Amino acid sequence: MPQDAFTLRFHARELDEMLKGGKINKINQPEREELSLLIYTGKRTVKLTINANASDCGIYFTDDEKDNPLVAPNFCMLLRKRLQNAEILGVEQIGFERILAIRLMCFSDFSACERVLYAEIMGKYSNVVLTENGVILGALKTTSLDEGYRRILLPGATYTFPDKQDKISPDDLSALQALLSSPQEDMPRFLFTHVAGIALSTAQAIVSSFRGGSFAKHVYDYVFSSDSSPCVTVKDGEPVDFCAKFSNGAIPFETLSEAQSYFYTERRKRKAFSALSRKLKSALDGGKKKQEKRLSQILEKYRECEDREQNRIRGELLTANLYALEKGMRSCEVYNYYDEAGGTEKILLDPLLTPSQNAQKYFKKYQKQRRTVDALAPQEAALRTELDYTNSLLSLLAKAENLEDLFSIEEELISVGLVKPVQTKAKKKRAEIPFRTFEKDGFQIFAGRNNLQNDLLVKKSAPDDVWLHTQKYHSSHVVVKAQSKPVPQEVVEFAARICARYSDGKEGTKIPVDYTLVRYVKKPSKSKAGFVVYTDYKTILVDPLERTFMQLQ
Repeated sequence: MPQDAFTLRFHARELDEMLKGGKINKINQPEREELSLLIYTGKRTVKLTINANASDCGIYFTDDEKDNPLVAPNFCMLLRKRLQNAEILGVEQIGFERILAIRLMCFSDFSACERVLYAEIMGKYSNVVLTENGVILGALKTTSLDEGYRRILLPGATYTFPDKQDKISPDDLSALQALLSSPQEDMPRFLFTHVAGIALSTAQAIVSSFRGGSFAKHVYDYVFSSDSSPCVTVKDGEPVDFCAKFSNGAIPFETLSEAQSYFYTERRKRKAFSALSRKLKSALDGGKKKQEKRLSQILEKYRECEDREQNRIRGELLTANLYALEKGMRSCEVYNYYDEAGGTEKILLDPLLTPSQNAQKYFKKYQKQRRTVDALAPQEAALRTELDYTNSLLSLLAKAENLEDLFSIEEELISVGLVKPVQTKAKKKRAEIPFRTFEKDGFQIFAGRNNLQNDLLVKKSAPDDVWLHTQKYHSSHVVVKAQSKPVPQEVVEFAARICARYSDGKEGTKIPVDYTLVRYVKKPSKSKAGFVVYTDYKTILVDPLERTFMQLQ
């Protein structure tokens, strides 16, 4: 993203116009390298985020509600002490560097003084530093004298700007003309490497906008033009960058602040989605691994009991031939009257036991194996039900498309104890997550996001509503609200395609979907969430609904 000096120049101008005269009401530090300032501008309250993380560095407005740590970090406490209720005098860019200075008039009970909060937006070197009269009061990231840093960032030290890069300043037109006197094979890369304050994406925009004449003059005019047309560039439907100058296919915005806010909000959503998805999948994979291990242990015990009937037969054959056996024999071969072919059975014996005791030994082994099998049967059935339930959750997770989907699955995992709830300073009740909602020819269609919602959907539906579920696949439950009217087949087919969309059926294949009236759908007592039985159904083969046609709310 172009958090370069070129973009920051436009952004500093906007921030100055929006925040000048504003008052800092609240200061938080939700993450180790992120600050948020609640500022009343005189018209409304805005949240200004200053992020010094290497991958997300920037200064922008956001509406995100993030949980704060139970104990505020030291730098946050310092800012609260020094900047609470401070008035913003202005925001300016330092030279043509990636540094913004927020000048503040701070008041105490007996005095007033001016302080400056520097936001250094420099990738992995990003930082936030508070100063007074050029002396550092505190920094988000400090350095140590023992570590040999050339630039000291400690309270009491004199604040100095980072060393300038060995590049040409874009405001030096004569130097630009000398540098760009001859064409280069990769001009965007050449500009990025040799001209200060320009990101590679900005250099590419400069080169692509050149229409002839002096290229050095074009670079100068482009960089220092006061005209801006903020936008967010998009690739495959996902925001990938924000720019001060509009480019084809991008989403336009009135201000660069709005473009950045949209970009970072969407980026946070994607990161949060990925992180939560990984967390939930890890929990489910761990649970599934334990279930499969336990199932393999049960099947192994089954294999150990496969000869139980043979042990019973051996005990009976020995009992029938006691007269012909003697203590001390290691084996015997007797006529097997269970064998239709009339063969014999060779039986191993314990020479220390009598023939009768050997027979009882085989009977006892048979009885133990039979009890083991009787005990394993309900365990296997319960475990297979658990495994099927876990697979249904994995299917729902695979089809999750937004944070609401993941929140609903997380809620279910918390309810069954697979995920621990997050402990926060103030427990905020999460808003109730709605069903997925669709509309077709005036009929409302609802789909559950998790198994708990699937149960609730059936419970809340009327007997004459149409209920759908994929056949032999895990899927969301889908209900068409009939509203005392016959549901056309086109609506049923549309709902079936939604059901197929949120199933683990293979893409590109026809998926069978069963449908029936809700009155024929029953939930067995003590069954797992999402499990139902149904009758009087019909089956339809459909293709999953494409995402572009879905009307999610």
